[in-house]
Parts: sequence; structure tokens; C-alpha cells
Amino acid sequence: MSLLLFLFYWIGIPVLLISAAFWIWRQTATPLARGAVVGLSIAALLGLLWLAAGEKWLADRQVRELCAKDGGVKVYETVRLPPERFNKYGLLRIPDKRNAKSGDEYYTEWNTQILTEGNPSIRRDHFLLYRKSDQKLLGEAVSYARLGGDMPGPWHGSSFRCPDRADDVSLERRVFQQFGRS
Repeated sequence: MSLLLFLFYWIGIPVLLISAAFWIWRQTATPLARGAVVGLSIAALLGLLWLAAGEKWLADRQVRELCAKDGGVKVYETVRLPPERFNKYGLLRIPDKRNAKSGDEYYTEWNTQILTEGNPSIRRDHFLLYRKSDQKLLGEAVSYARLGGDMPGPWHGSSFRCPDRADDVSLERRVFQQFGRS
């Protein structure tokens, strides 16, 4: 089905528009009318381009503006731990609050808020890292993302996220440090 939509949007509509414009252009006799046909045809093709990509561009701009306001990683306290607590990638196994066991020292929360529904959609991801013993917030990361907004086709939908390094892994790497590292 997506291949048919792709062919219709990217080939069928422009060919129909150009064919209709050429037919009307041939039916008109005056240079002013022919110029109007050409101008309206170009405007219609640009309008189709705007429908294809304009909303996505606007959503990306909105995501950048939201990122500038409160996106990024904020560390309130760093925790120094021995190297044996970290895996080979330099990370700890920190569970989500719902999956935290009684012996876990830290837990995370991940809140997602849909700011704009539809295609494209805009969402806000908020990662929080807590120490379980005193419920202290050690750090948080906020990122925004645009999902979708592409013309139908056989490809996977696109997305845009900013800032690049404002997720749970980046937050963990900035809060937890190994002994002997700064």
C-alpha cells in the first residue's frame, strides 16, 4: 500500500498537475494568460512541496526552540563508585522505579509527554535519576523529539531529537564516576 501512495504523491499528482497546466497553457492565446498558467502551476507545485515537508520543518524548528529553553543534562550530585560496580561499557545496571528491588541503591524514572499529536508529533522525554535511601534527585535529562511528518512511501519515518546527549545513558555517565577518574 505504501508503494502505491508513494507513486501517487510523488509521481501521479505532479504529472496530473503539469499535464493540466500544459493543456490549459495550449488553450490560451495571450502571453498574459500563459504567464498566469505558468505562475499558478509553479505555485501549486511549491504548495505540494510545502505539504510534503513544511510541517516537518516547522516541527523541527519548534523542537530546537524547546531544547534551547530547558533541554540537556543537569547533574545535582556526582557519585564516585569503585570500577567493579561498572560493566565493560562503563555503566551500572540501574532499574526503573517500578522494577527496583529492595537492595537497589538507585532508580530511574522516565516520563514522556506528547506535546503535539499527529503526523508529525512532538514529545518531551524527561529522565530522572534518584538515590533510593533518601529519595534525592541526583540528576535529570530533558530532550525533545519530532517523530514522523514524512510523505507516504516505502521508507521508515524520520525523526529529529535534540539535544543529542540528553538521555538516560548520558545522565548516568555524568552522575556516576569511577574512582580515579574525574
